[in-house]
Amino acid sequence: MARKRKTSGRTPRRTLWFRTLIAVAVCGAAVGGLAAYRTLSDGTTERPVTTEEASRLALSRLNLYQASPVEVSLTATEGGGVVVRVEGVVDYRSRRGVGSYQVTGASGAAGSAEAGGSSAERLDRGLIVWDTGGLGLAPARKGDKSPPWQQAERLPRSAWSPRSYTTDPLDAGLQLLIGLGADRPDNPLLLAQSGARRLGSDRIDGRDYDRFAGPRAQGTTPKAGSAGERSPLTYWVDGDGGLRKVTMRMPGLGTPTTLEFSGHDSRAKLPEAPWLTG
Repeated sequence: MARKRKTSGRTPRRTLWFRTLIAVAVCGAAVGGLAAYRTLSDGTTERPVTTEEASRLALSRLNLYQASPVEVSLTATEGGGVVVRVEGVVDYRSRRGVGSYQVTGASGAAGSAEAGGSSAERLDRGLIVWDTGGLGLAPARKGDKSPPWQQAERLPRSAWSPRSYTTDPLDAGLQLLIGLGADRPDNPLLLAQSGARRLGSDRIDGRDYDRFAGPRAQGTTPKAGSAGERSPLTYWVDGDGGLRKVTMRMPGLGTPTTLEFSGHDSRAKLPEAPWLTG
């Protein structure tokens, strides 16, 4: 975004882990899935990807890029029962996303997305924009039922509160989400050599998807069934290399951050207002 506030001097515990994760993520692969889906296990033992599977993984980021703008959703558990859900669109050509967010919490508690998910007594909701450098938040327009990308265009630049990314689950998910699309396919040989593995298959809304563990960090050797030694990223990819879902395990949290992709949104137009200077 055009201007950002620096975060308040805290040093996240997951900084080194997250930098490694992002480096691995942009090295390849794409995915699929819906929030409510039916899983049918094929009983296949975890194994390295085949040449054909690596080729589909290699195409998935390009397919996502070409489908822009893409309808997306993100669900992140911040700890303490606080859950943040973002629904919106991403244009991988401009590397910008816009949507609405809502924060809910256990026993009626809620958190603030701007505060990185800290607890609050009331429900927090509003508009959110993000790019490769950070995110911005603004109040939702009262009574406005139009899509978030239209609402965002109507708000003045002064209505937005921008900040840089932290390594909290919401921020980590948004940063991963904006980097998934690519304007060229990945190298399937490198994907296979980097430790991508087939974990099984699922049937989602009548369509079959292979479930893959992504490329692993350099210097690690995953073992079958050992989630702690494989990539923290899991991808769902269809037979055409279509991206549907990604989950990302975060240290210390039992519930992974989930990214979901619902395909091209022909109506969406990314707003300019949140990024205007001056």
